[in-house]
Amino acid sequence: MEHAVALFGSFDQNIKLIENEYKVSVIGRDSELKIEGNAENVSKACKVIESLLTFINRGEALSEQNVRYCISLVNDGSEDKIEQIAGDCICITSKGKPIKPKTMGQKRYCNAISQNTITFGVGPAGTGKTYLAVAMAVTAFRAKQVNRIILTRPAVEAGEKLGFLPGDLQSKVDPYLRPLYDALFDMLGAETYQKYVERGNIEVAPLAYMRGRTLDDSFIILDEAQNTTREQMKMFLTRLGFNSKMVITGDITQIDLPNGARSGLKDCIKILRNIDDIAQCKFDAKDVVRHKLVQDIIKAYEKSEEAQKRNDRQ
Repeated sequence: MEHAVALFGSFDQNIKLIENEYKVSVIGRDSELKIEGNAENVSKACKVIESLLTFINRGEALSEQNVRYCISLVNDGSEDKIEQIAGDCICITSKGKPIKPKTMGQKRYCNAISQNTITFGVGPAGTGKTYLAVAMAVTAFRAKQVNRIILTRPAVEAGEKLGFLPGDLQSKVDPYLRPLYDALFDMLGAETYQKYVERGNIEVAPLAYMRGRTLDDSFIILDEAQNTTREQMKMFLTRLGFNSKMVITGDITQIDLPNGARSGLKDCIKILRNIDDIAQCKFDAKDVVRHKLVQDIIKAYEKSEEAQKRNDRQ
């Protein structure tokens, strides 16, 4: 009965998603489910429900994202991959919540970070690039694999001039680094975070501060890397010291550099693609774990850009 409650979800929302996708009817009787409809669709609905039960048996709480992702895997004939992502915990937040990869793309990304010195995570908004990178950094720090976590991003405004911000240097750069603070607060809690900052174990700084440094025994994350120039990216990559890891995240469809300047992330993905110990993970709309509308928005923009390219060629 517990499994049935988890499977159906609040107000049967999980089952309604399956019924709407496959135009079937799902009826629960005691410990049995009866599925009615077109034979092929009934078969797919059964596979989705079996996949969801795999999540439940591993102690996962089902969400709309889990259900939609299972549906997309079944539609692609890849439902056997669900075993690989169910129940894989990479970090525990300060409130005791486990952080787990929710898609195959996220699973590959976490594995790549574990196995390589430098990892690029490139993809659209909402795919967990930054959040998972911070989770992996906190895991490595707690396990004493590294002595400090360094988080950085270029201070580039997203299409609007914010003018002269008041306060000292830290106050001026804080708005640019807010997403990184949010992720760290979530993992460590505000008090623990502050303690580590005072000790120098955690550093959150703009990219401009990296020049001239050698970063040993560190887990370094460069966020919003699409807004680096070619020179900045080369400068950042050459900061790598011994026993360190680097994760570079970005979305090449959201470049905010002025005057159409070329993105350093775009360049280095091509330049470094065949070097050992450097991994490149690409996310797509299926890996989005935010609101479903975010997936739809990304797909709509991709279609628009493809149509624009076809028009330009003609």
